[in-house]
Amino acid sequence: MTYMEASTSFKQDLLLREYGRNVQDLVNYITKVEDRQERTRLSQLLINLMAKLNPQLRDTQDYQQKLWNHLFVMSGSTLDVDAPYPLSAMEYLNDKPQPMEYPLSTPKYKHYGQNVELLVQRATELTDPQERDAAIISIGKLMKTLYKSYNKENITDDVILGDIREISNGQLDMNLAYIESNNLFESNLGSNRQQQDNSYQQRPQNQNPRNKKSNRSSNQRNK
Repeated sequence: MTYMEASTSFKQDLLLREYGRNVQDLVNYITKVEDRQERTRLSQLLINLMAKLNPQLRDTQDYQQKLWNHLFVMSGSTLDVDAPYPLSAMEYLNDKPQPMEYPLSTPKYKHYGQNVELLVQRATELTDPQERDAAIISIGKLMKTLYKSYNKENITDDVILGDIREISNGQLDMNLAYIESNNLFESNLGSNRQQQDNSYQQRPQNQNPRNKKSNRSSNQRNK
């Protein structure tokens, strides 16, 4: 009984923060009204007010019943009215947050992450040789990019290919010489950006047609 009273008091304090002291004072007044019909009428009016003060509650299921339960808790479980729902403080007092799901498995290669292992697993299910090679190339590019961002250093293609073999339990493999000669594990994003930067730096300064026109007109004036 002591635990129940302590829990009720604790929940009253939490609800007081949502609705304010004035609502609590109204609840205290309603509980002292002797006429049951009048208590019911005033309680319904107070429920309408509580719904406006706590509008986010409308997004939850059975929010009207929750409002009545809140009112019942704020009255110290003493409210005696003709409510449209059965009033219960225990349902509100015993509510618990939903348990969160935590990953039960840890990826073997943390710098690649579990998603890469899932991609490798999906690639092993491919039956077409060309699709499987394309998947290996895409995964290799991704693994090389992730490794560089995680370790801040370069990694060779043979290491990437070896990791793919190990993660796939030997089911995925390609010719290393073919990969290296064609730079298949190299991402094109960095090289394209570098080419754009180099072309911008090598571009002559006076390529603007307006500059040519203005220079020509100025030369004519000087003549």
